[in-house]
Formats: sequence, structure tokens, C-alpha cells
Amino acid sequence: MENNVWGFKENNSDYKGDVINQERIERSVSPNFQKKIFEGKTILITGGTGSFGNAFIKHVLEHDCPKQIIVYSRDEMKQWFMNKEYGNKILKFVLGDVRDRKRLSLACKGVDYIVHTAAMKIVHTGEENPPETIKTNILGAMNIIEVALENNIEKVIAFSTDKACNPVNLYGATKLCSDKLFVAANSHSPTKRTSFAVARYGNVIGSRGSIIPFFLEKKREGVLPITDERMTRFWITLEDGVKFVVNSLRRMRGGEIFVPKIPSMRIVDLAKAIAPECEIKYIGIKPGEKLHESMIAADDARNVIEFEDYYIIQPQFDWWEKDYHVGGKSVSDTFQYVSNTNPKFLTIDDMVKLVGKHVRAYNEYVHGWKK
Repeated sequence: MENNVWGFKENNSDYKGDVINQERIERSVSPNFQKKIFEGKTILITGGTGSFGNAFIKHVLEHDCPKQIIVYSRDEMKQWFMNKEYGNKILKFVLGDVRDRKRLSLACKGVDYIVHTAAMKIVHTGEENPPETIKTNILGAMNIIEVALENNIEKVIAFSTDKACNPVNLYGATKLCSDKLFVAANSHSPTKRTSFAVARYGNVIGSRGSIIPFFLEKKREGVLPITDERMTRFWITLEDGVKFVVNSLRRMRGGEIFVPKIPSMRIVDLAKAIAPECEIKYIGIKPGEKLHESMIAADDARNVIEFEDYYIIQPQFDWWEKDYHVGGKSVSDTFQYVSNTNPKFLTIDDMVKLVGKHVRAYNEYVHGWKK
């Protein structure tokens, strides 16, 4: 018996066969596994007034029937606008910060699932404000874990980013630390029923503060600044991101990092798709930026299993059973998932269609909320 970082007893020899673990397996592999994963459940989403939170809530309300959705965030104006827009009694708005453990614990009473999206995620802000980024992204993650364990919350899924893989900036480093915390949190006492997993993906098309609204704004000036013509990034739509997180919640046993198979794009092609008439100005790579992003490093390949439309990075702990996820196959020892070697790339025509579909995000970015 050993104490893990949160002070709970870990007994690897007994964990494999415990009742709670067996229930997790049966829930995930049963052919009768409920399609409506949130039916009758209470969900708390941190950072719930952001782009993902708004899309997630819309998806759940349209496709599921939860008991309650608790929107936990710091911005009272966004909560006010969101409450006014939805006007749904299922939604409960709680002002709070993931740094505030007592407030978070109070908000989590009676919660079944936590979707943890709250983060400081602007790269240059993290470089200039390391202590604040660490408080939110690392200490906030620890608060989520401790509160979830105390309240016997069933499942927690935490957001990650491609910047957490071989990080070169503080934001990525804090998210890597967060990923490690959530994976290791599954080493808790077998008397606890809480499972933790991570969903990692790349840039979200049209989210507030992303490159599309930035380029749309610069388009009016006639010049689009680009750091390097070789730069590539992973891309996922907001809708696909929501579906991926929901499916990851459904599939998780606890300890996985889920990575979707998504296309890459060249930043210079995106600029041509948005404003072909504009001049492109190369300004050089900024501090903390990468030329290409990774979602799975070569050193993780031995722990990766591949499915039709996603990968799972399996944890390296004694309590993890390699046959938890039936139907997956191992990847080669040299495998890595990097944006510039991705077999699927978006063309300029693809991006023209996607940008047209998501131009509304620009209005959200400029006006502060949906009109």
C-alpha cells in the first residue's frame, strides 16, 4: 500500500479485480451502453461560457436529457448573456474560479460528470505571466481532482492541447503537467468510483481568439501577418470537438489521453482562403511558437492504440489493463502524430468552405457574444 500525491491509498494488487473497476469496464463495453450518456445526470463544465462551453451545452440540450448543467466560470457578463439567450431551467450558473477550491467544492455537490475546459490558453500571455498561468492550469487541475474525489463524481474529462506534446512554451508545459495529474489521479483508492481522462486536440476553427477572427480583422488592413510560410497546425471544428469529447466520456475507463484523427492545414493556405487579395507579410516565429505541432510524440508510441477515427495514449501504471479497449491496434515504435506529416491536409477550397461556415465566430469575437 502506498499513498499517492493526494494522500489516498493505492493497492495495485487488488485494484485489477475490484468491483468499481469492473463496473467501469461493463459500462464501456456493454452493447446496451446508453447512447444518451447524460440522461438524468448533472454535469459541471468549467470555463462554461467559452466557445466550447456554449457549443457543448447546445449539443447536450439538443441530443440528450440531463438533469442539470452547471456553468462554472469567472465572467459574470458572459453568464448573464448566456442565461438570457438560453432561458433554460436546466442550466445553473455559478460564478467561481478553479483556483478557489472551496467555491469549486460547493459547486460540485451532486455532480455526476465534470468537463474541465477552464484554462489560461493564450501563449504569449503565459510567457509574460507564468505564476498566473500555473495557478489556473496546474493548481486549478489539482483542485478539480481533489474535489471530484471528495464528491465521488463519476467521470472527469479534462481538456488538453497539442501544445502539451513536447512543449516549448509555458502554456504547453502547464497543460502537460495537467495531463499527467489527471492520468495519475486514477491511482486512487479502489473504494472511490471517480475516473479521470484527457481529451487532446488542436486548433478549433472559429473559436474566440483563434486565428480565423484574427485574419478576418487584419483583412480590412490589406495585410495578413504570418510567422513562417512552412507553419502547419491541426484543425478541428467546434462541433466535431464537442462530439469527440462526448464520445471520449462514453468510452473512458480512466487514465486515457484521447486524440482524434483530424486534418492539418498550412497557415499560409488559410490566409489565401480568407483573403486571397491581401498581401502576406512574414514576421518570424514568435517566442513559444512551434513550426509544427505534435499530438503524439514518438516516445509515446509504445503506449498508443489506434482506432478508426482516434488514438488512445494508454497510461503506464500497474493498474492499467492493456485489453481495456477492445478493437484497437498498436502503432509502430516510430509512430508520431505531427501536423506536417499528417496524411490528411485541408486544401484551400476546403478552408474556404469551413471559414464561410464559421464566419459567425468573428462576430462573437468582435461583439463579445452571439447576436
